[in-house]
Amino acid sequence: MTELTDRISRRQVDKFAERRAQLATSALRTLSELGYARTSLREIAQNSDFSHGVLHYYFRDKVELITHCVKQYKAECVTRYDQIVATATSAETLRTDFAEALAATCREDAAMHRLWYDLRNQALFEESFRADVLEIDQSLELMIWRIVTTYADLSGRPPAVTSGTAYGLLDGLFTQALLRHLAGVPDATTNLAAATHQTLPKLLAA
Repeated sequence: MTELTDRISRRQVDKFAERRAQLATSALRTLSELGYARTSLREIAQNSDFSHGVLHYYFRDKVELITHCVKQYKAECVTRYDQIVATATSAETLRTDFAEALAATCREDAAMHRLWYDLRNQALFEESFRADVLEIDQSLELMIWRIVTTYADLSGRPPAVTSGTAYGLLDGLFTQALLRHLAGVPDATTNLAAATHQTLPKLLAA
C-alpha cells in the first residue's frame, strides 16, 4: 500500500512540475517583452492561455514565477554549450563553435537574455531574488569553465585564469554585445563572435 501511495505521490509531483514548466514557457514571452518591473501575474495571464488563478495556484508570486522561468531557460542554454564540449574534436573547432553559438543566442534570444540581466540587476536591490540569481550565475560560470578547460586540454596548455575571471570576461563581452544589438548597432553579434574567438586563447598559459 505504501509503495502504491508513493508512486501516486511521485506522479502528482511530476504532473505539478510539468504544469509549472508549461506555465513558465508561456510566461516567458510576456516577461521577456516587458521585463520584470512592468509585468504582473495578471498581465502574464492576460497574454497567455492560463487564468490568473491558475498562475497563482502554481506560483506564490511574481518573484517565484520569474526565477523559475529564467532557471528553466538558462538550464536549456547550458545544455547547448555542453553539447559543444561533448562534440569538440579540436581546440579550433571548439573555439569557433563556441564563438558562433554565443553570437547566435545573442541575436536570436536577445529578449530572454535581457530578462536574465533584468533579474540579476533586481537581485542587487531585492533580497528575495539573490539565492536564485546566485544559483543561476554559478551554473553559467561552471558552463563557461567547462568550455575553457576543454579548450585548454585540447590545446595542451593549462588555464591562466580562474573560473570567475573567465566567466567575468566572457559575460562582459556578451552583455556589451547584447546592449549594442538591442540598440540596433550593426555587426554587434558578429563582433561578439570575433571577440570571443580572440579571447579564448588569452585565457590559457603561454
